[in-house]
Amino acid sequence: MAGHEFPEPADRKRVADQAAPEAAEETRHSCDPAFRHGVVVGFDGSMSSERALAYAIGMAVRSGSGLIIVHVANRLPTTVWAGCEPPVFVDVPDHRTEVLGLELACADYLSEVPWILVERGGDICHELEEVGREYSADAIVVGSTHGLV
Repeated sequence: MAGHEFPEPADRKRVADQAAPEAAEETRHSCDPAFRHGVVVGFDGSMSSERALAYAIGMAVRSGSGLIIVHVANRLPTTVWAGCEPPVFVDVPDHRTEVLGLELACADYLSEVPWILVERGGDICHELEEVGREYSADAIVVGSTHGLV
């Protein structure tokens, strides 16, 4: 065979694999490393979310981890879906997070565990899952309704 063959480097696959996690890390939001492997709980001030918070506090205390309390702010559609294009959502300023933060800061039952309050906007399920991924959460706790849906 004429010409020269250039062998592939032995570590080519390893180099490519190392670059992928770095790219993934750049797209993630930074989070407080003290709360990695903590317990994520959705909280909006309702009775159901208060029960979920109490359960999550117990989990965090027993496991010796931090508590990541997530409040997902409202998003309202700007258009009505006419069947040809999906609605566009707009983030609405939600001052409820500030009120919830003040209530939580004054709560005696949170003195047993380190906690932070994270505000997000969007779909509740998606945002809780995303926060769980960012913090490498050991558990995600949500409340449930006690009636017909």
